Amino acid sequence: MYKVLSDKRTILLLVLPGLLIYTFAILFPIILSVYLGMTDWSGIGQPNFIGLENFKKIIFTDTTFWKSLRNAILLALAYVFVQHPIALTFAILIDKVGGRAEKIFRTIFFIPCVIPIVVTSRMWVSLYDPQYGLINKILDFLRLGFLKQQWLGDTKTALISVIIICMWQGFGWALLIYYAGLKGIPEELYEAARIDGATGVKLYTKITVPLLQPVIKVNFTIAIIYALKQMETVYLTTNGGPGDASQFLANYLYIRAFNSYQYGYANAISVLFVIACLAVNILFQKIFKPENYEF
Repeated sequence: MYKVLSDKRTILLLVLPGLLIYTFAILFPIILSVYLGMTDWSGIGQPNFIGLENFKKIIFTDTTFWKSLRNAILLALAYVFVQHPIALTFAILIDKVGGRAEKIFRTIFFIPCVIPIVVTSRMWVSLYDPQYGLINKILDFLRLGFLKQQWLGDTKTALISVIIICMWQGFGWALLIYYAGLKGIPEELYEAARIDGATGVKLYTKITVPLLQPVIKVNFTIAIIYALKQMETVYLTTNGGPGDASQFLANYLYIRAFNSYQYGYANAISVLFVIACLAVNILFQKIFKPENYEF
């Protein structure tokens, strides 16, 4: 085995298939997008090279692009500061329940994740319906009719309504990952801490959360990636409307490419999209360096 792994030609042959897949599936499309982003190609005919005009227009005059990026960041923040603390809390509670009830609750919370996004999105559209939706009906029943809204049709409520849908759809995944992490913490650590006098919240702040840091990092990374590339739910509920109040980058790119037939412009958006994702990922990795938290 040592002789095989020390042979450079053998190493090259083992690495080559993965390298070719990476080149043609990831690297080449990115390079092609950079080139097409410098053209005014409409998807038909020959692309005309226009340099950095698309990029300048996006950065300096395209307010929808920046609003889409802002909405994606707001969704990521909602995941990190709203969805995940709640998911971790419920994971701890389910872990403490034990027995058959633990399995039942675990299954119930994961059900939204196995239902197709098309189904859950249409379900939420029905719930948000201003005339027949269950949410407004409940508000009427509770004599809170003054709180009724056109949830997906009002610029003031459309974004938060979409964010709530996205958090509900992904809640089960966040909970399940935290739950799996909790199962990996030895019970002996809690017993030792109790002997030393730790009780209640201290058990979780001094043992659970520090030992879950790697799991939290993974969960946050998945959430941020999901927020930045969010499209399906937006497309199926508001399509970025009303106006561009609930627009997200991936959906905006799709609209530019396949509705407006501005393929060159859409490719420029995709390049900036990749740069934004890389920038957010680098920032996130710096925040979650091992020296920034204690185990």
